[in-house]
Amino acid sequence: MRTLTSGEIASYCDVNLRTVIRWIESGKLKGFKLPGRGNNRVLIEDFIEFLERHDMPIPDALKGTANPSILIVDDEMPVAKSIQRVARNAGFESHIAIGGFQAGVMLSQYQPKIMTLDLSMPGMDGYSVMEFTRKQSKYKDLKIVVISALDEISLERALELGADATLQKPFSNHDLTMVLEQFMSS
Repeated sequence: MRTLTSGEIASYCDVNLRTVIRWIESGKLKGFKLPGRGNNRVLIEDFIEFLERHDMPIPDALKGTANPSILIVDDEMPVAKSIQRVARNAGFESHIAIGGFQAGVMLSQYQPKIMTLDLSMPGMDGYSVMEFTRKQSKYKDLKIVVISALDEISLERALELGADATLQKPFSNHDLTMVLEQFMSS
């Protein structure tokens, strides 16, 4: 994970170094202190989110710095591993969350471009994950691909709630690859 110094952020925003330190100390900009010397560091993702929240331009040098990845959300590990294999064979980095709550944490941590989502999971089901995600402006560009063994009516409901595509389990590797490639290139 790449980080930025207070000085780099001051340069990008064309502000004084003290201004950046005040942003961090007041909690406006999420940052952390290095052990020992106490210098501030900010994750690139957190800086970009700060810029978006304050309608500030994102520097060209930082656009596309995060590797686009896929978050696979499925409580059945063999299915999740199967999706991960297809994603890796297509050349994409991927991460697995085995439930809705873990998915929320990993969305924030990895900032994926695509999330594959099972609808039937214990605790927080796929519909709830989708509703939560679609209410967050920082995930407005996230593509959601529902992969479920549920019936057509359930898949239609998923599309109504904000899914970008659906695949029926069992899915074909070819169909999944096509969807992932389409959304990664868009």
